[in-house]
Amino acid sequence: MMRVLISGATGFIGRYLVPRLIEYTHEPVVWARSKSKAEKLFGAVRVIGDLSEIGNDEQIDAIINLAGAGIAEQRWSVARKRYLVDSRLDTTWALNGLVERLDVKPEVYISGSAVGYYGCQDDDRLLDEEAEVEQGFTHQLCAEWEQVALLNRAKGVRVCLIRSGVVLGEGGALAKMLPPFRLGLGGPVASGKQWLSWIHIDDEVEIICMMLTHTHFSGAYNLTSPNAATNADFSQALAGVLSRPAWFRVPAGVIRLMLGEGSELLVRGQRVYPQRLLDAGYKFAFDDLRTALKQILEPDD
Repeated sequence: MMRVLISGATGFIGRYLVPRLIEYTHEPVVWARSKSKAEKLFGAVRVIGDLSEIGNDEQIDAIINLAGAGIAEQRWSVARKRYLVDSRLDTTWALNGLVERLDVKPEVYISGSAVGYYGCQDDDRLLDEEAEVEQGFTHQLCAEWEQVALLNRAKGVRVCLIRSGVVLGEGGALAKMLPPFRLGLGGPVASGKQWLSWIHIDDEVEIICMMLTHTHFSGAYNLTSPNAATNADFSQALAGVLSRPAWFRVPAGVIRLMLGEGSELLVRGQRVYPQRLLDAGYKFAFDDLRTALKQILEPDD
């Protein structure tokens, strides 16, 4: 059993992760801005509103940092971009401060990141963890986040960086995509040729749990299915599972008008490959897109 401190637990991934940790007999400790919200979600799980509630002599075996404002929720103004950075770095620096003052350091620190680390790329290259990046805001955001988390290595803590793709499950990004597709009004965005790197929520949380106890995991890992899909193929798969057409293409100009610079998240992409996870022997429960979507949308079939 490990006592695991989690930030960002009330977000999409965290809501799946906390119950899974309990299944594995770990003891989650949730750090949340809204204690009442977290207590309502997780019941008897210990919830803290401030890291000062953890004493220097307390045992914290692991930290999982999932905190950060949603990158696609608003148009990227200068102020919004600063907030996206600060929402990640401020939490990470605060957790670093906790690690510094704990008498016994955590064994492992798992830090959220994203496939945005590689920047938005327009070709078909497979991007493993050593791939060249495309400079831009998403790379800068993820790189700064990772660099601060990696400082914990100097304190003797094993650090894992999880570069997640679009996580598919009940809620999250898929919930935002579903309404037009359910109405038969879905379809590709822009050319449809841009790559979408995805992962099923079950694989996402299983990998995170595995990293807690498998000590050979260290450094950056791409948390994506080995089979990224183009936007057009994703649209066809989603429409197919819903038994709907996918004829309505959304022009790139419309997306740019709505989201400005942030439109690159939809009209560009990256074809990310989980080389290090596969090398470590991880077997994905869901590596086929249509199977993953059917499990989420038709769980009783």
